[in-house]
Amino acid sequence: MNVKNFIIGGIVGGIVDWLLGWLFYGIIFKDTFPSGETMNMIMITLGCFTVGFFISYIFAQWAAISNVVTGLKAGAVIGIFMGLTSGFFGSESMAIPDYKIIAIGVFISIIMCACVGASIAFVNSKLK
Repeated sequence: MNVKNFIIGGIVGGIVDWLLGWLFYGIIFKDTFPSGETMNMIMITLGCFTVGFFISYIFAQWAAISNVVTGLKAGAVIGIFMGLTSGFFGSESMAIPDYKIIAIGVFISIIMCACVGASIAFVNSKLK
């Protein structure tokens, strides 16, 4: 594994995830996904960088993805599964799950992970 690609890709991916999370959850869908009384920005930031490093690890260690289109597609596939997982676990305590919210969450996850994947692949292509 190219450690330099993994680290730089993970940082870039985390930043992209954070910015897109702010755009989607903080601006576009703020009424659909209201924030609680207090938001722990440290935990949000750590979560974003975890996603960035997770996708960067897959790209650097297992898949050797350095093409932006391939990164976009692979990120979207990862986003489908991450979004479904979050939606199902987030709805586990509801008597009647809100499938519209789950679908919106999956859509957001697909878009965000696709963009993170594309950005990491772009970084990987420049650091070869």
